[in-house]
Amino acid sequence: MTQIDITLASRFAATALGHVTREYPNHVMHVLTGPQDARTPRDMHPIFFGSFDWHSCVHGWWTLFTLYRLYPDMAETAQIRAQADSLFTAENVAGEAAYLARPESRGFERPYGWAWLLMLAAELERHDTDEGRRWAETLRPLTHVFAERFKAFLPLADYPVRTGTHYNTAFALRLTLDYADTHDADLAAACRAAALRWHAGDRDCQAWEPSQDEFLSPALMEAALMRRVLPASDFWAWFDTFLPNLGEGRPATLLSPARVSDRTDGKIAHLDGLNLSRGWCWREIIAGLPADDARRGVGGTAAAIHLDSALPHVTGDYMGEHWLASFALLALLTESSPVV
Repeated sequence: MTQIDITLASRFAATALGHVTREYPNHVMHVLTGPQDARTPRDMHPIFFGSFDWHSCVHGWWTLFTLYRLYPDMAETAQIRAQADSLFTAENVAGEAAYLARPESRGFERPYGWAWLLMLAAELERHDTDEGRRWAETLRPLTHVFAERFKAFLPLADYPVRTGTHYNTAFALRLTLDYADTHDADLAAACRAAALRWHAGDRDCQAWEPSQDEFLSPALMEAALMRRVLPASDFWAWFDTFLPNLGEGRPATLLSPARVSDRTDGKIAHLDGLNLSRGWCWREIIAGLPADDARRGVGGTAAAIHLDSALPHVTGDYMGEHWLASFALLALLTESSPVV
């Protein structure tokens, strides 16, 4: 299986730099109340106007800032710093927040974009350079908006969303916990309460997947979330009943990559993301299993073949490359060592 190194990091960074400030084509998620609301992406979103859509721009910047921290010697570092300095300003953050203050924006990018913005904030808070600390501080007013939105929304969310697309709530909570566990105890508690309310009693998952345009596995995403939420021994017991036949290779659909028939079709290209995110989930899940658990071999093999099938296609067509590197990084940066 491919590993992240400075060569691959540079390739991903160059790709992300090519789209985070590319305004068009653009899929706009925007409610108009009248002709005065007909605005360009950059006018509405002075930072996150590129990458085909708002959420992809957010996690494009997560990709860039993550690689900037981990590979400071790559050739793209100076360009990342210059672009970030020009865009991550107090004025632009205020512009992003002003858009969210519209009553019509209450559900804007919920929950996928919310989670990625907090994931971006969590990444910036890890930086120990002057510029990294400055970017994190500049972003904090927007970070606070999304943290508060989650805290207001989760008590209202009686049910999870199990689809394998942007509305998947397990994915949103899993990302949000990367921020909340370190920076917002109340949000972390709300995420854990929701996860347990939604999923603690789930048993014998049938895994009716994949669907044609999914980029997340509803089954594996739930398991990855519960691995993060539960103490180790509690997760083992929960996982035993959630996928009770995994040791015998069932459900088989979770162990084989999805076929991608047309990578120029944005929806069909989602399936490359499914393969990447399954690889990430499998690595997270097996990290939560005991060292002598036979299912570690099943999951490890599944992770490897899913990633090997998708990594060659992270770049090459804009319908995929404006977002796939982020999902590749989630998997490649995940440590799969067992709990001991």
